[in-house]
Amino acid sequence: MYMFFKRIFDIFFSLFLIILISPLFLIIIVCLIIFNNGYIFYLQNRIGFRNRSFGIKKFASMLKNSESLPGGTITLRNDSRVTKIGRILRITKLNELPQLLNVLFGEMSFVGPRPMLQEGFNLYTPEVQAIIYQSRPGITGISSVIFRDEERLVTDSDMDPKEFYKTVIFPYKGELEQWYYKNRSVWVDFAILFLTGLKIIAPGTKLEFKLFPSLPESEQFKF
Repeated sequence: MYMFFKRIFDIFFSLFLIILISPLFLIIIVCLIIFNNGYIFYLQNRIGFRNRSFGIKKFASMLKNSESLPGGTITLRNDSRVTKIGRILRITKLNELPQLLNVLFGEMSFVGPRPMLQEGFNLYTPEVQAIIYQSRPGITGISSVIFRDEERLVTDSDMDPKEFYKTVIFPYKGELEQWYYKNRSVWVDFAILFLTGLKIIAPGTKLEFKLFPSLPESEQFKF
């Protein structure tokens, strides 16, 4: 029943938002045409519902073919591949808006585990891989709330970025996604949506650990 109502909410609310903010879509598209050499949409294959691949949609915030440039799929703070307008889109999370279409088409949900690249998915343990995408991947999720400024964490680490993801970030994300799978509900989803908005206004808040007392914490991160 939860999954049914969640899908109904996703369809109607994504359609409502697409209509409501269509003027903002047009403004961003015009700005990208003018200031981003006409490069508007970024499409990338991600692992999605029931571990099937799908194409995630974003507004382009980096140089075209940026994955073939130094840095690959890992983005650091002040990454030179991020364009000037892309920096604004990334900070405000407006680059994620086209994912409303992914939600409408049933490839994503508003709340769920973030869809991973195959190489990222491979860093999860088999236990996490087996359950993480039994829920549709989300525009936001508990990992998105906790890792609000993931780029800064990677940039500030003394470790090699790939090693940092493998040994520090993904083990903790795996714990968080296992927690979400066990606790997913209408209440949890709406609380995560609220926390996502709150993190944009007050990124230093730790309200998530008060709302969700059973949420696993990390020794490496002091959020």
